[in-house]
Amino acid sequence: MLKTTRRTTLKALGMLAAAGLALTATLADAATSADRWQIPVHVKTLANGLTVVVSPDASSPTVGISVVYKVGMRLEPRNRTGFAHLFEHLMFQGTPKAPKGVFDKVITSGGGNNNGSTRPDFTNYIETAPSSSLESMLWLEADRMTTLDFNPATLKNQQDVVKEEIRVNVQNQPYGGFMWLDISALAFDKWENAHDGYGSFVDLENANLDDVRAFHRDFYGPNNAVLSIAGDVTPAQGFALAEKYFGKIAARPTPKPSDFSEGLNTKERRLTQPDKLAQVPAIAAAWKLPGRGSRDQAPFAVLGQLLGGGDASRLYQGLVKGRELALNLDSFYGLTGIWEYDGPSLFTVYSLYKPTTTADALLAAMDEEIARIVKEGVSDTELKHLKTALLADWYNDLEMFLRRADRLAKLQALWGDANVVNQVPVWIDAVTSADVQRVAATYLTSANRSVIDRKPAAMLAVPAASQPAAKP
Repeated sequence: MLKTTRRTTLKALGMLAAAGLALTATLADAATSADRWQIPVHVKTLANGLTVVVSPDASSPTVGISVVYKVGMRLEPRNRTGFAHLFEHLMFQGTPKAPKGVFDKVITSGGGNNNGSTRPDFTNYIETAPSSSLESMLWLEADRMTTLDFNPATLKNQQDVVKEEIRVNVQNQPYGGFMWLDISALAFDKWENAHDGYGSFVDLENANLDDVRAFHRDFYGPNNAVLSIAGDVTPAQGFALAEKYFGKIAARPTPKPSDFSEGLNTKERRLTQPDKLAQVPAIAAAWKLPGRGSRDQAPFAVLGQLLGGGDASRLYQGLVKGRELALNLDSFYGLTGIWEYDGPSLFTVYSLYKPTTTADALLAAMDEEIARIVKEGVSDTELKHLKTALLADWYNDLEMFLRRADRLAKLQALWGDANVVNQVPVWIDAVTSADVQRVAATYLTSANRSVIDRKPAAMLAVPAASQPAAKP
């Protein structure tokens, strides 16, 4: 969600990053502190408040860059739903010094690629290219941090682009993103967490140039951003270039965020929805997560892998293969990941299911699997496999310079410490069976659960025989 459809995917970007980097230890060895891969992390804050993270690695003559702004859907103005996403698009529409098209042309002509995305707690802009293009990329990022080309034509064009995204990805798609849009509206109480981050057409159309200028002024200053560079650059070079291109941008006051904290829910929430495009029913079941930095976060990462981490997971084996109730099953953490949120978020299980069964049957089967974990825990062998899978995903992403830069920027922005990148494997490795039992019993309760049963419209239609007879 909320990625510019005109840009390449993150996967394609990652393929252009350093592919030559390899772990010097096996994942089993990496699980021990003595052999664990330590990502080099160097951090400096400039006088204007910009935090700079550099992770040097000379194994490939390429670099990845990420600029993360600490603003996302939670901080967008009321009556301007979708504005954070709209603004992400506007950041690619040019500046007085680099008109529309220059940003893409400069980066792609040097063999690079770029992208951007909007999430509840941040908006990120990423590039990867040969290291010879590093200065050009930094100049471009600093230029659009300074100002944009604010004009009516560009605003109208991008309003239409976002509206078309909504049509393509939500309105004209079976299930329409109900597992991440509608489920949030059901599970959360506060507007900041519950509203539609894609935005209503009315709100998008009502956004004006004054809104755009104010949003850039308030949230796109250097003191509200993190610049991360990973790859073929030394810390001294990275800091010097950051100072050269960003150091003269003045810090700007940032609005104080509202209190969007929420506790766990105390009563199950249920909703049934019709879907005119769906062929089979679907269910989304979501539970509120532990807070970022909680002692329960790492155990929940292991629990999420156990329940929904692929075809070997408990829920897939139990509901799809075993009981044959569901046609497929997937799980995810809201719009981000288990380590990349800074406010209330959800663990969501999504499944298409057979018309011959019911949502209640699926929920009962999920509850059985959860209850078994609470009662029996996890064997040492299974726990080791779960940790290995999580560590493999973590390290595989960090091999790619683009993803490494982006992860470090997000960790610095959300946690205030990019060195969390080296702590996550330690936290995962320390999780015990008792920890998994505790978080399952605490968070995966029916009281903390929100459920949407999305049915084909025909299944909810009143049968003709039950309709009242027409009056003579």
